[in-house]
Amino acid sequence: MADARPAGRARRWLLEGLSEQATRHPGPHGRGRPDHPGHAWWRVMCLTGVDYFSTLGYQPAIAFLAAGVVSPLATLVLVVLTLFGALPVYRRVARESPHGEGSIAMLEKVLPYWGGKVFVLVLLGFAATDFLITMTLSAADATKHLLENPYAPRFLDGHQVGVTLLLLALLGAVFLRGFREAIGVAGVLVAVFLTLNAVVVVTAFVHVAGQPVVLGQWWDAVWSQRSSPFAVVGVALLVFPKLALGLSGFETGVVVMPQIDGGGGTPAQQVAQRVRGARRLLTVAALVMSGFLLTSSLATAVLIPAAEFQPGGQANGRALAYLAHEYLGGAFGTAYDVSTIAILWFAGASAMAGLLNLVPRYLPRYGMAPGWARAVRPLVLVFTAVGFLVTWLFEADVDAQGGAYATGVLVLITSAAVAVALSARRRGERRATWGFGAVSAVFAYTTVANVVERPEGVRIASAFIGGILVISVVSRALRAFELRASAVNFDEEALRFLADAARRGALHVIAHEPGARDEAEYAEKEYGERRDQHIPAGEPAVFLEVTVTDPSEFESDLEVHGEERFGHRVLTVRSAAVANSVAAVVLAVRDRTGLLPDVWFEWSEGNPLANLTRFLLLGVGEVAPVTREVLRRAVRDPAQRPRIHAG
Repeated sequence: MADARPAGRARRWLLEGLSEQATRHPGPHGRGRPDHPGHAWWRVMCLTGVDYFSTLGYQPAIAFLAAGVVSPLATLVLVVLTLFGALPVYRRVARESPHGEGSIAMLEKVLPYWGGKVFVLVLLGFAATDFLITMTLSAADATKHLLENPYAPRFLDGHQVGVTLLLLALLGAVFLRGFREAIGVAGVLVAVFLTLNAVVVVTAFVHVAGQPVVLGQWWDAVWSQRSSPFAVVGVALLVFPKLALGLSGFETGVVVMPQIDGGGGTPAQQVAQRVRGARRLLTVAALVMSGFLLTSSLATAVLIPAAEFQPGGQANGRALAYLAHEYLGGAFGTAYDVSTIAILWFAGASAMAGLLNLVPRYLPRYGMAPGWARAVRPLVLVFTAVGFLVTWLFEADVDAQGGAYATGVLVLITSAAVAVALSARRRGERRATWGFGAVSAVFAYTTVANVVERPEGVRIASAFIGGILVISVVSRALRAFELRASAVNFDEEALRFLADAARRGALHVIAHEPGARDEAEYAEKEYGERRDQHIPAGEPAVFLEVTVTDPSEFESDLEVHGEERFGHRVLTVRSAAVANSVAAVVLAVRDRTGLLPDVWFEWSEGNPLANLTRFLLLGVGEVAPVTREVLRRAVRDPAQRPRIHAG
């Protein structure tokens, strides 16, 4: 026993404290735990901003490599798309998914049943690509900055993978401590990093003001390469998809909405306050990032020689760091490097937060993940392990992962734009429909252009999608024989039937698949069951009818209604699966009345394997044996199980 206690404590530590993101709001059936204390919107902005703002560490260099001297104009296109495309889209997503479900939930409503579930799983695959590659790519880039610093210990040379794995392990350790600690670290890192970037950018513009000739030389270089203003604009429009990494951060901005303090008042007032905070978060982050993107792109394009941006150059992947060392000295440059390394390392925090919000919202609810997937710590360990695997497979190579990162970001933003366009159309908002439709088209073009340019991104995303689909199907099959009822509620008429049975001391439940629901059907059914299966004539019997609604759903509340039909007592319930619902209802009857119901079935016709497949996909099929199996798994003591009869 002494050996078991530490293991028990470890298990409790692992599973205790369900994900705040998953429990701060009512669940899919209206339930939920009381709200946890939230954080000010600007603190949560720092958590999402470690990913968004950290791209300043490499975005100016990427822009110059993609567009050359035209990079400031291409960045301007990106900023316009950010402020007038992505920002309005996600402000509306925040309004329509106030509990942090994100755009995926909006699209889920458009496609019901299994088609909708598969579509959501595919989007979750792209989200996993975005978030997990954010973790691994950012950690790898942090390692690159560390190893390229002139003061870095030489013994680290050649250990890119090992250092990256260490950074991922440290990130996981922070989240094992909790979200409050993660938000606190993010706030410090963002404040320091943005301050140092502001110093670098201001210093750069002071040098430009003191040497206006460099600005003129840059402008001459722009016009010397292009024959007309239209050609310059055309180049900027064509290359801006390569700058798509500057759009990251919007999806996590809405996914972590439950972390925002909703204030006091009624639940509706708290939700409204949380939506306002999320919209403010998105707006401020977009404005700050847009300002830095424009100024940093112009400063680096004007002041840094083009050769330094090329592979092997001192500004390759670290343009602002180059300016920091060049104009502010080695001490400040090293401080900037340390800040960049820290925020790139912690950029995975927003991705981890996004995953910890999304997975508990969908996969367990679909029955496509174990129950422990609702808890934070096991998921942190799983995601960290996957991050290790990705890092090892790609050898911590930043460039090899860039295509997958951009693909995940763009697919999510495009799906969000489509979701809000469809929402506006359903509401009859014609101008908004056309506006968001145009934004959707632009993002779709950007996504296609990125995929054509870097097709490896789709291949990597396909691996994540395939993994999620396989795990989901296996988990759904393994969990198919659970009760799958979060609660069973009886109306007054149903309770009257149960009270009458309790007084008589027996209850026989006849499972009935309704047809015409006329008098002859019920009379023939009861007569046949009593005759063929020898139900005692003097003991009460009720019909139990289960109507399958959406078989792709997994868990739901069961609302049991009692009706009198032609002198027969009928209990009706709507759910995703017949057998599981019958088992849940008769167990609830047992608990409420103290009786062990006898449940009577007819054997299903047809091939047993085909019927089992129908049960897994459609919620019907081999009802009698499946009901018994569900009861067997739910109640270990056979003497406490409702009795199953089939004939």
